[in-house]
Amino acid sequence: MKKLSFKWRFISLLVKILSLAITFVLCLVHSIFTFERDSSLALSMVTLIVSCVVSYVLHIIIHEGGHLVFGLLSGYKFRSFRILSFMLIKQDGKIKLKRFSLAGTLGQCLLAPPEMKDGKCPTFWYNMGGVIFNLITSAIAVALIFVFINVPYLSLGLLLFVIIGISTALTNGIPMRTKIVDNDGYNAFSLSKNDEARRAFWIQLKVGEQGACGVRLKDMPDEWFELPSDEAMKNSMIAVLGVLRANRLLDEIKLDEAERLMAHLTSIDSGIVNLHRGLLICDRIYCELIGENRKEFVDSLLTREQEGFISSMKSYISVIRMQYAYALFYENDKEKAEKLLSTFEKVSKTYPNPSDIESEKELISIANERYNTEKETE
Repeated sequence: MKKLSFKWRFISLLVKILSLAITFVLCLVHSIFTFERDSSLALSMVTLIVSCVVSYVLHIIIHEGGHLVFGLLSGYKFRSFRILSFMLIKQDGKIKLKRFSLAGTLGQCLLAPPEMKDGKCPTFWYNMGGVIFNLITSAIAVALIFVFINVPYLSLGLLLFVIIGISTALTNGIPMRTKIVDNDGYNAFSLSKNDEARRAFWIQLKVGEQGACGVRLKDMPDEWFELPSDEAMKNSMIAVLGVLRANRLLDEIKLDEAERLMAHLTSIDSGIVNLHRGLLICDRIYCELIGENRKEFVDSLLTREQEGFISSMKSYISVIRMQYAYALFYENDKEKAEKLLSTFEKVSKTYPNPSDIESEKELISIANERYNTEKETE
C-alpha cells in the first residue's frame, strides 16, 4: 500500500480540526441559549447519542441522494444506490436488493453516463451533488433551530444534524486523497479541464454498467482498455484505465502479461488510489501463487499494510479468490481453502456484479486445477 503524502495527511487533519472547532462553537452557542431550561444531563446525553447516529445515517442517504438527483439532471441513468452494505441495483429492467460493502466508503451512487458529445461528458454536478445536498439540508436545519429554539432536545438534535452535515460536506468537498479512495472534491478536481480524464471517467462508468448487465471485461470494446502513458496516469481518473487494463488481462487469463503490467503499475509514480493498488497487489499474489510460487516473493508483497487491507476487504470476491489460492499453494491447507470457497459462494449470492462472479469462478477453477495437478505429480 502506498502511504499518503504529507500534504494530503495535513489537509485531512486540518479538515478534522475544523469540523471539531465548528462542533464546539455550535454546541457552546446552543448551551448558552438552552442551559437554564435543560437540567437533565442524562436526557441530554441520550439525545446527543441518538441524534448523532440518526444524523450520520441521514446525511449518508442525503449525500448519495444528491449524487443521484444531480446525476439524473445531468443526463445519467440509474444503476445502483448503496447505503452501508445495502444496495439497490437495476438489473434486467428490475430493481434488486443486493449486499455489498467497500472499504473507505459508507455509501455509493453509481449511474450510467450519457453518450459523450464532442469528446465530453458532464461530470461536475454528478460528483459534487452530494456535497450540495448536505449543505442545503444543513441550511434548512439551521432555520428550524431558530423555529424550535424553545424545544431544547429538538433544537439539540437539529444542531447535531447541522454539524454532521457541514462536516460531511467539508470532508467530501475539499479535495483530498484519503487512505483508500479519493473524495468527491478530488475527483471533480481531477476531471476539471482534462478531456482525457473525463473520457476515463466515462469509460469507468460504462464498464460498471456493462458489468452489472453480465458482460465480462474480455467481451467489452477493446478501445476502452488502451493503456495510457505513465505521465497521463499521474491523474487519478486516467490511472483507472491502467487498472482496468490489468483486470481485463486477468479476465482473458493472460496471467503473465497481467503480472508484468501490475508490477509496472504498482512501481510507478501514479494517481492509482490505494483501493485499486491493494487489489492489484492481491492479484499479483494470486498470479505468483499459481505460477512460480516463490514464498519469499509472496512474503514481500504481504506487508503489514497489505494484510490490513485484505482484512478490510474480506468480503470482496477477488480478495477471497486470492486467499483461496494462498491457502492451497502457500499453506497447503485444503480444508481452509474449502471454507474460503464456501465463503465465496455465500458472498456471491448477494454480490451485485454477475460478470465479476463468473470471472472469479474461472480463476478459482484454474487455481484448483493447478493445485490438483501438482499433487498428482508429487
